Amino acid sequence: MNLFESLRLAVEGIRVNKLRSFLTLLGIIIGIAAVIMVVSIGQGGRALLLKEMEKIGSNFFTLYVDWEEGEPPNERDFTVQDVAVIKELVPEISLLAPSNYGSAIVQGPKDKKPAQVIGTDSDYAGIFKIKVTRGSFLGTSRSGPRAVVVLDEQLARDVFGSVDPLGKRVSINNNQALVIGLSKEESGITSMRSAKNIYVPLDFWQEMFERRTIEQLEGSAVGRGEVQTAMDQAVKILERRHQTRDRYKSISMDQQMQITGKITGILTYIIGSVAGFSLLVGGIGVMNIMLVSVTERTREIGIRMALGARRRDIMLQFLIEAVVLCLVGGFAGAVIGSGGAAVFAWLLKWPSLVSWSAILIAFAFSSAVGVFFGLYPAARASGMDPIEALRQE
Repeated sequence: MNLFESLRLAVEGIRVNKLRSFLTLLGIIIGIAAVIMVVSIGQGGRALLLKEMEKIGSNFFTLYVDWEEGEPPNERDFTVQDVAVIKELVPEISLLAPSNYGSAIVQGPKDKKPAQVIGTDSDYAGIFKIKVTRGSFLGTSRSGPRAVVVLDEQLARDVFGSVDPLGKRVSINNNQALVIGLSKEESGITSMRSAKNIYVPLDFWQEMFERRTIEQLEGSAVGRGEVQTAMDQAVKILERRHQTRDRYKSISMDQQMQITGKITGILTYIIGSVAGFSLLVGGIGVMNIMLVSVTERTREIGIRMALGARRRDIMLQFLIEAVVLCLVGGFAGAVIGSGGAAVFAWLLKWPSLVSWSAILIAFAFSSAVGVFFGLYPAARASGMDPIEALRQE
């Protein structure tokens, strides 16, 4: 019996038992679809996250205190004077801003909404390329009051309605602030947050949250090649000014992207591997149905052996049947998984990166499942005694 004939008989065996074959395929389909969806969605999210980080620029860096080792944070760690001194003494730094982050409720005449409040100064807008659509950013207003705020455009519409917010007052955690500008976030992962960014002067933030510390300094170097020098020089100045060693740390955007890429990649493949275990369940289903098929077709096997079929022909027939089942399930799972990943990515508004490597691995794994779990039933069928098989009703 040639390979084509064995393939024809295998397809015929699947066609005769449509419902049973379909139920057997479900395990393979679900396993393949789950693996492809998880890997594709994970890679799409990873690509979007890295793209958002790239928008800030490779010149970006952060100076922070290693609070886990040594003294707890205090208001002497960073000062506004530190920022001025570093900018003056390190020519490799073009922009440097103190930054504190906190959550608050912003209330206007129409509604109230959650927001992320960033306490900083005028350099922050240049570092993060914040687009001010109306009014001005912190430090560039001529109105002079300290309790001022730059609102996100969408947030302003939510809390003010149709009223023009510029020059009006808004409540931030029951603290009144004058709206001096409106900003707009580009579409992407940052714009998907439920809480929008708003910007206030650092001293107003410290008064609002009753914390005198400065969490970190964020800056931008004059060029990508100067980032490391800028960070090293800034750390040395901080250590000299505060008479300490190994308390101040720095990290660049390139380093953050490398760390983020590794973490998200590892998480994607861990979750994908967990989803892949459903393929083993599908493989057990294939073995079960093939054993049932062997039992039901005992007499047929005996007749074929009596007519001259060799044991390897019988084994090949049942093995091909198991592999065909898994490959059909693999194809259907690949289509469903790719489509599901595309729909999910469309709903989340991020790129759908259907991984061809994941599809090929899934197909190879489904073939291996077919061979592995079909081998025992096929060997059992080929090992039958023809005389005993012919006696079966």
